[in-house]
Amino acid sequence: MSDPRLAVARRELAALKSEKTIVLALAIQLFIAAFSSFLVVGLVSLYDPGNVEGYNPSVGVAGNASDDLGAAIDEVGGVTAVEYDAAGEAGTAFADGRVDATLVANRTANGTVRVTATVPEENLRTTVLVVKLRDVLEQLERTERDRLSHRLERQPLDLPGRVAASPYFGFTYTVLVPLLVFLPVFISGSVAVDSLTEEVQQGTLELLRVAPLTLRDIVDGKLVAAAGLAPAQVALWLGLLAFNGTRIAHPAALVGVAAGFSLAVVAVGLGIALLAPDRRQAQLLYSSGILLVFTAATLLPAAPPNVVAKLAIGSATTLSWVAAAGYVALGVVCVAVVRAAVGRANPESL
Repeated sequence: MSDPRLAVARRELAALKSEKTIVLALAIQLFIAAFSSFLVVGLVSLYDPGNVEGYNPSVGVAGNASDDLGAAIDEVGGVTAVEYDAAGEAGTAFADGRVDATLVANRTANGTVRVTATVPEENLRTTVLVVKLRDVLEQLERTERDRLSHRLERQPLDLPGRVAASPYFGFTYTVLVPLLVFLPVFISGSVAVDSLTEEVQQGTLELLRVAPLTLRDIVDGKLVAAAGLAPAQVALWLGLLAFNGTRIAHPAALVGVAAGFSLAVVAVGLGIALLAPDRRQAQLLYSSGILLVFTAATLLPAAPPNVVAKLAIGSATTLSWVAAAGYVALGVVCVAVVRAAVGRANPESL
């Protein structure tokens, strides 16, 4: 005779097919992982607009410090400077559409440089243009700090040097991979909350207990189905990333981290559903609680997103490995606590 908990788990997985929202969320994640090498180019434009290639705006430059500004533009690159003798001429060129923006730089009486920037109203290119101008002004600031350093009474810390890092590398491992690892976990918890609260509200929980199944058996079955879904997805997503050329250094460790978090999140979700059988109330408590806890966890020395990124890149430290093991242990502890609480709960109160 098969384990009744596995029968509940199979029933839960079969019921997911009718959940259009969940299926759509899985399809979106699958699409992102399967076509990551193509999508990452467009997503990086949102993550770091200044690194969009193929757009070199022309900027009208004027003022008595235009030479210094022009040097900063040459240093940064990606922007074409068009010099004008007066600010009015640069403004006219901007109004006529001959330049994309203007920068008027004037040196003040105390030797500093005041820059006035003019950019078009909000459109598709404005964000990229503003980021490129920001890079120019940051370079001008660096130059001016060096030039005026003799005025300082105390030597400050040296400015950090520029690092020629690829935005695609940073986006892939610090945003995309953590997203594909943790999103299935949060969805699994939400699925567990919905599943148990619906059983209570529709009265099918009583039918399951007649099977005969204990309340713990039912919770165990739902836990197996929901918690097992996330690591399976993560394994598939990481495989698709690797197939698309994104190297993942420790995929097994990432799947383990996902499994640990999935156990913890699903167990907590089921516990919330037992305490607050109303679906809306349970989902509100679950969403708010998980958001607060995960936000607080990002303040830790070994924050979950950082641990995932380091494991994916292959630069995990001893602390990263200890944290990964701790997350798995956390999942086991949460499951044990919830199962113990369910064993002491009064089924008639649901």
